[in-house]
Amino acid sequence: MSASTTDNAAVHGASAQPGSVGLVEPQTARIDTPLLLDCGRRIESYDLVYETYGELNERADNAVLICHALSGDHHAAGRHRPEDRKPGWWDTAIGPGKPIDTDRFFVVCVNNLGGCKGSTGPLSENPETGRPYGPDFPILTVRDWVNSQHALMRRLGISRWAAVTGGSLGGMQVMQWAISYPEAIAHAVVIAAAPKLSAQNIAFNEVARQAIITDPDFHDGRYAEHGVIPRRGLMLARMLGHITYLSDDAMRAKFGRELRSGKVQYGFDVEFQVESYLRYQGTSFVDRFDANTYLLMTKALDYFDPAAEADDDLATALAPATARFLVVSFTSDWRFSPARSREIVRALLASGKSVSYAEVEAHQGHDAFLMPIPYYHQVLRGYFDNIARDLTEEGRA
Repeated sequence: MSASTTDNAAVHGASAQPGSVGLVEPQTARIDTPLLLDCGRRIESYDLVYETYGELNERADNAVLICHALSGDHHAAGRHRPEDRKPGWWDTAIGPGKPIDTDRFFVVCVNNLGGCKGSTGPLSENPETGRPYGPDFPILTVRDWVNSQHALMRRLGISRWAAVTGGSLGGMQVMQWAISYPEAIAHAVVIAAAPKLSAQNIAFNEVARQAIITDPDFHDGRYAEHGVIPRRGLMLARMLGHITYLSDDAMRAKFGRELRSGKVQYGFDVEFQVESYLRYQGTSFVDRFDANTYLLMTKALDYFDPAAEADDDLATALAPATARFLVVSFTSDWRFSPARSREIVRALLASGKSVSYAEVEAHQGHDAFLMPIPYYHQVLRGYFDNIARDLTEEGRA
């Protein structure tokens, strides 16, 4: 199976940088198998938008699934158009010669069910009403996402992932894959994640949701029917979230207490550079993300707790897993701290699993998992090199 990378050599050459997958085109899979959700509701059929990079080999054993975080999507690498200013959200790690090498792996990234980038979600038409689902779209869990991704896996003719990889909320999906479908995943790469959210993290998510829900333009989630969006609430939610993704050191190094005009204005308009940055982040987010999707994604984060079904014993919850694990954390990540990653490692060791752990010195905070930090990429490259080597040896056997 070939990738969704554009084959026109002239266009590809004009748009690609060294190590880039070049121009890519999203694809849509229509899944007609009903999906029973944890909330008790059922989706009869749904669309999943995804991108692929690289080629699936003859044995169909070199596929890698990338699970995205809260505000991510299927566009993990490359560009859709030559004029695009930014590539996919993990372009630094995915591509020819990069840590997740598309010369060796067939990489798949899916826009999660409930998303706002083409997969069936709150913006989609509700077949029962002919109007957008809006707030009527069912609440989803990480396990629901994994079940839908498994349906796509079958559609693509893949019986086992060489690896499932993700950071933050994506790392939670990786853990759920290892628990729900142990036979379908050879390696689990869990980055900047936690076995469940702390009360503080749930509190941050609730403040963000309340900012959206109390926006006068929210209209109980039916803002699309009123021709508006809750801009102010979604902007505030993003600003709050972005603060938690950065570390104090990163913010101090980037902004300090720098004033935009060089002097205090004694007013409530933007004066500090950090205020300007946060407002920009909030405003740009409003133009690319849906408020109801944001509510759904944060709830899925809150609900994730695989140990809850195993008498609060994470080792027992992870017992079905047969995959080998790589767990990565970052020293300045206070939202999903290294201590939370070490909880995962201890539980894996207690249940007799094979696990490698790397704690990366980084000042960028939670967002470090998206950054091309040399030691971090060295760890990823080394681990995926070993996966590729094992696949080669298995192919010769």
